[in-house]
Amino acid sequence: MTITPTRVTAALAGLFSGTAWPLLWPLIGGAGGDDTINLIVGTVLLVAVPAHAFVVGFGPATQAGGLDRALLVRTAIWLVAAAGAAIVVGLVRGAT
Repeated sequence: MTITPTRVTAALAGLFSGTAWPLLWPLIGGAGGDDTINLIVGTVLLVAVPAHAFVVGFGPATQAGGLDRALLVRTAIWLVAAAGAAIVVGLVRGAT
């Protein structure tokens, strides 16, 4: 399976991770529970897989060495989108 990452897919992955993680955090161990496996699985499913699929991509490597500027840009977009979404979710949840 080949997934070609773009800036848009990186932003969408960041929005997904930044929205889903704060909403599901209390359910997967963030509320003081000691259920480590739920925390690990939640992190993999909500952060690592979307980031790898839509920021890094699946498929053959396009560059053998050196600095991949496009990957750095996609990573920055993903982080900014995730942080922005998490802040918005926090503000909305705090207002209710």
